[in-house]
Amino acid sequence: MASTLILTLIGSLTAQVNPFVLRYTVDKVQVLLHHGHSLKVGMPLLLGISGILLGKEVLNAALDFGQSYFGEEIRVYVSSALSQDAVRRILSYRLGFYAAGSNQTGKLQTRLDKGVDALMKLVQDLFIDILPLLAAAAVSLVVMFAASWRIGVVALGVLPVYFWLSYRQAVRLSGVRRGMRQLKEDKNHGLLNLMDSAVVIKSFVREQYEEEKQDRLQHELRETQLRMRKTNFLFNGLKSLVEQVGLVVIIVLTAYLVLSHELSIGTIMFNSMLFHNVSAPIRQLHQMYDELNEVHTYSEAFFEMLDADNAVEPTGSLPPTSLRGTFELRHVDFTYPSGTQALHDVSLTIEAGKTTALMGLSGAGKSTVINLLCKFYEPQSGEILLDGRPLADYDTHALRQYIGLVLQKNHIFKGTVDENIRYGNLLATPAQVQDAARQAHLHDQLMQLPDGYETDAQQLSGGQQQRIAIARLFLKNPPIIFLDEPTASLDAVTTEQIKTSLDALKRGRTVVIISHSLSQIVEADRTYVLEQGRVVENGIHQELYDQNGAYRRIFDASARSLNLEKLARTLTY
Repeated sequence: MASTLILTLIGSLTAQVNPFVLRYTVDKVQVLLHHGHSLKVGMPLLLGISGILLGKEVLNAALDFGQSYFGEEIRVYVSSALSQDAVRRILSYRLGFYAAGSNQTGKLQTRLDKGVDALMKLVQDLFIDILPLLAAAAVSLVVMFAASWRIGVVALGVLPVYFWLSYRQAVRLSGVRRGMRQLKEDKNHGLLNLMDSAVVIKSFVREQYEEEKQDRLQHELRETQLRMRKTNFLFNGLKSLVEQVGLVVIIVLTAYLVLSHELSIGTIMFNSMLFHNVSAPIRQLHQMYDELNEVHTYSEAFFEMLDADNAVEPTGSLPPTSLRGTFELRHVDFTYPSGTQALHDVSLTIEAGKTTALMGLSGAGKSTVINLLCKFYEPQSGEILLDGRPLADYDTHALRQYIGLVLQKNHIFKGTVDENIRYGNLLATPAQVQDAARQAHLHDQLMQLPDGYETDAQQLSGGQQQRIAIARLFLKNPPIIFLDEPTASLDAVTTEQIKTSLDALKRGRTVVIISHSLSQIVEADRTYVLEQGRVVENGIHQELYDQNGAYRRIFDASARSLNLEKLARTLTY
C-alpha cells in the first residue's frame, strides 16, 4: 500500500508535464517566429522537448506497471482473505442460519461471489484508479490556481455540480440496485433448484411450468436492468454537458485574458489541458462512484452474512472427558426458525450404555430430539442434561468428537470413496478404512469396481452411499451413537448385514435410534413414543404393546404393511 501511494504521488506530478511543456513550446515558437528565426535555430528546442516527453512516457510506463502490480497484489491478498473469512464464518453458524428462507444455498452463494467480486472491484478502483485520478485532479487544480485564480475558480465551480448530479443518481438507483441484487439471488437459487429437482420436474412433465416461472423472474430482472441503465444514461449525459460548458467558459476566459495581455497565447492550450487533467479524472471518478454504489449494494449483503453474530454456534467450556452418556430432557419446548413448533414439554431419559428408541409418525419430533442432543439447535425452554451437567456447558466441537450420527439420507462429498469414509477419522490408515468398509458390507462391492476405493463416491448407488456413511461411523467408533433410519435405503439382505454390524457396535455404548424397522425397535432397552411433538408413552416393547395405545397402533400398522401374517404362514411350510 505504501509503495502504491508513493507511485501515485509521483504519477500525479508527471501528469502535469505535458501542459507545462506545451505552454513553453507555444510561447517559445511564437518568439522565434516573431524574430524570423529558421527551423535550424529551433531544432535544439524540438529535440529537448522530444527528449523530455519521451523520458516522461518511459517513467509513466514504469509507474503504471508498479501501480498495477502492487494494486493487483493488494486485490489478490484481500480477495483470498475475504473468501476464507467468509468460509470460516459460515462454518461457525448454527443450523438455524441455513434454515432461514433468506439464507438458501443459491442466495448465499450469490452473496459470497458477488460480495467478494464487488469488494475486489473497490480495492482495485481505489489503489489502481481512484487514488491516481484524485491526485492528478488535485495537482492540476493547484497548478490552475497558481497560473490564474480566475481560471481555477471556474474549474473548481464545475465540481459541486458534478457531485450533486452523482448524488442524485445514487439516491435514485439505491432501491433499484437492492431489488436487482434480490432478483439475482432468486434467479441463482432457482437455477440450482431446477438442477436438484430435474427428476421430479421431468416425471411430472412440468418443464414448461418451470420455464415460465423463470421467464417471469427474468422479465422482472430485465425491466429492472433497463430502468437502471436509463437513469445512468440520463445523468451521465447531464454530467457530460456540465463538463463541456466548463471547458467553453475556460477557453473564452483564457482568450479574453490573452487579448488583455494578462496571459501569453500558450496559456490557452495550457489551461485547456489542465482542465482536461481535472475533468477527465473527475468524470472517471464519478463513473466509478456509480460502480461503487453497486459495490455497496452487494458488499452490504456480504457483510450482513459475515456479521450474523447471533447465528454463531454457541459453545461451552466444559471438556467432555469421562462421559457416561446419560441424557435427560426436562420439559423441553423447541420451535424451528420457520416458526414450526416441533416439541412441546418433552421429558425423557436416555440411559448410558443402553439403546433408546424414538418412535412415532412423520413429523412427531423424533429427529428434532437428536438435533438437540447434537447441539445443532437449542431449546426455547426447559433444559437438557448430559451426565447431570447442562448440555450447553459442554465444548460443542469436543463433544461431537464423542458422537456418531447416521441419517436416513447422508451427504456424500465430491471425492473418492476412500476420502468419504476417511471423513470419520482423517488419520485412519488404509487398513482401517477397509476394515470399516467391510463392517458396512461395502468392501466386496468396491473390489469389483475398476477404481476400487478411488471410485467417485457420488457416482455410487443410494444404498452404497448409505453404506459409506455407516462405514464413517465404524471408523469414528464413538461412545455415543445416534441412528436416524440408518438402513432406510438398503435392501433386505444388506439391512440384515448392517443390523448385525450395528448390534455389535452398540454393545456398551449409548445409542438413540429412530427406525420404522420393527426388529430394531423391539430390541431397544426403552422406547419413547411421540405424537405431534409430545411424549405420549414410554417403556419396553411388551409393556407398550399391552397398553393398547399409540405404540400398538404404529406397531400393528407396520406389521400389516409387511404382511407379517402371510410371511409367517410361508415360513411354517
